[in-house]
Amino acid sequence: MAQQVTVPLIDLQAQYAGIREQVLAAITRVCDSQRFIMGPEVDAFEREMAAMLRVRHAVGVSSGTDALVAALMALKIGPGDEVVTSPYSFFATAGSIARLGARPVFVDIDPVTFNLDVSKLEAACTPATRAIIPVHLYGLMSDMTPLMDVARRRALPVVEDAAQAIGAHRGGCSAGSAGDIGCFSFFPTKNLGAFGDAGLVTTNDEALGHALRLIRVHGSEPKYFHKMIGGNFRMDAIQAAVLRVKAPHLAGWTEGRRRNARKYRELIGAAGLDRHVTVPVEPSDAFHIYHQFVIRVEGRDTLRTHLRSRGVETEIYYPVPLHLQECFAPLGYQNGAFPHAEAAARDTLALPIYSELTDAQLAHVVDAMAEFFG
Repeated sequence: MAQQVTVPLIDLQAQYAGIREQVLAAITRVCDSQRFIMGPEVDAFEREMAAMLRVRHAVGVSSGTDALVAALMALKIGPGDEVVTSPYSFFATAGSIARLGARPVFVDIDPVTFNLDVSKLEAACTPATRAIIPVHLYGLMSDMTPLMDVARRRALPVVEDAAQAIGAHRGGCSAGSAGDIGCFSFFPTKNLGAFGDAGLVTTNDEALGHALRLIRVHGSEPKYFHKMIGGNFRMDAIQAAVLRVKAPHLAGWTEGRRRNARKYRELIGAAGLDRHVTVPVEPSDAFHIYHQFVIRVEGRDTLRTHLRSRGVETEIYYPVPLHLQECFAPLGYQNGAFPHAEAAARDTLALPIYSELTDAQLAHVVDAMAEFFG
């Protein structure tokens, strides 16, 4: 009997194999220096990322979550404030707001892009609104032009949650450069992943750049003299060194993901599955980096079980929208408040999309889906 093809959701070993010697040399360099927190590796990484992302300031931090917290702290968000964001995102988007004593205020998503529906944004703003956090979900950048129009009209700062969107761009702007502050995650499974937790905050504003650098070191300048209350949001030198090795490969890995997305569309169409499966959209003015390839399908859970039986790993991002999470019950949102976010939580499924996927693996995923709908 022929061995069944297996398709993991992501294969970090396959990526590592091509850069192993460079990574080990970079880690050894840090070990030999015995400088593990901040230092020259982080300084160099920040310069390189600022150039890559075309921003004036890139500030390395300890995680994508801490990037969001630091950004909101730099904007002096606190108790009594409201921050408008999406209910369909990773928990850190809203959790970072709540951690500072502020209130997340949700706006439903566009059912096609999964990003915040800008047409509903202004109605959600109140005199207590202090910031807006759009989420560039799954690697597709939000349409920032109309969003920034609302923000500027109301004099509200914009924090881009670009944790899933490094390298994405739309309408002439790259993710992390269109708003006042951009926040990135280098969690190992991201398109650009560290060997642990790490993150980045970007801005073109001098004052915000300075504030972010203070906030990540407990607000001290110089050492032991504290101008503000910050946190321990420092980046490890080993993570910076690893990311410096990986960053030059990002464009190639992104093209691999985009190639696989095109292949999925071709195979799904050829199999007649587009009657059952809705594939991700890519607006004409957008460059999608496909952090995830998320389909919409009725009977999602049954399909997922079938794919698992055929050796195909999938994931649900996200099974419970933020407004229905138990910890946010005090906010008072009820089921039905944001129908598009709730529908996405019911019927979306992420297929493997990493750049090292083979044509045989891609075909196996689609063949397994065709068998299910057969």
